[in-house]
Amino acid sequence: MEMKTIRSGKLRAAGYDPRQRLLRVEFEDGSAIEYSGVGADVWARLSSSGAAWSYYRDNIEDEFTGRRGSSPAARSAGKSQALADLFKPPGDDDQA
Repeated sequence: MEMKTIRSGKLRAAGYDPRQRLLRVEFEDGSAIEYSGVGADVWARLSSSGAAWSYYRDNIEDEFTGRRGSSPAARSAGKSQALADLFKPPGDDDQA
């Protein structure tokens, strides 16, 4: 699914899969929600809206079933930290 950058409120990106009628929105904190059963008209309005955050809150957030996840960037950062923790020297707990 191709993501479109959106800088509105807490939204940072959104993408739509018309075949599966799946809308994915990503937020500034790295979290993401996938909504199922979303029509192409809703995606068109969200992706072209100058007030995407308001449109999202009013027409998507409570109207469709969402499943939480995280953005690829957030997952990648978490994996990098896990590797760093795995290979840090013994006794280096970053606690003072």
